[in-house]
Amino acid sequence: MTIKAVIFDLDGTLAYFNIDYMAARNEIISLLIKQGLPSSLLSIKEGVFDMLKKAKKHMKNSGKEEEFVELKNKVISIVERYESEAARKTSLLPHILKTLKILREMELKMAVCTTNGEKSTKHILERFHIMHFFEVVITREAVSAVKPDPAHLEAALKALNIGPEEAIVVGDNTRDMECARKLNVLAVGVTTGISSPEALTSAGADYLASSSADIPTLVQQLNRQS
Repeated sequence: MTIKAVIFDLDGTLAYFNIDYMAARNEIISLLIKQGLPSSLLSIKEGVFDMLKKAKKHMKNSGKEEEFVELKNKVISIVERYESEAARKTSLLPHILKTLKILREMELKMAVCTTNGEKSTKHILERFHIMHFFEVVITREAVSAVKPDPAHLEAALKALNIGPEEAIVVGDNTRDMECARKLNVLAVGVTTGISSPEALTSAGADYLASSSADIPTLVQQLNRQS
């Protein structure tokens, strides 16, 4: 099938990843421990949403499921504070604006699929005047579960009105690759973010790219082959 859409991650893919996620995780772990979660359940190596899954399960088993919503809100508040700070300081990765213009000239649909919140995502896209390139922006608030859960990518595909075989996912994180693999969407791992080429490949990347600037050429090659 012809590639009709490109679905981008945000941090590390379109803009520099500069969230102090280790500090955020430490603060969130401290909060969760204060709320009664055993420290043995939590690891600084885990993402925030993985921690929240464990917290929800533990609180349900402890008969405190009703308290989870309030705890989740506190955690998200911490995340948003770090995201907002990072959004103010970040910049676009090299050649992104030119790349988006080329993809638009190729008449490809484009979307952003990010675990970032709506506020920080909107700030970045509007600050660098690239919001208009994207038909769809799917932040964490728009879905019941975020990447690597396929529900996140499914929402983007549905909003774009295309099938999995008509899109490629471009991201710097193993979560992007895992999500794409679950839905049989071609996955392109860019080495401009937090995951190594080896990790991206292991997670399911069909292609590796040194930056998102390589995407137009790749799409042209794929469509010629089809």
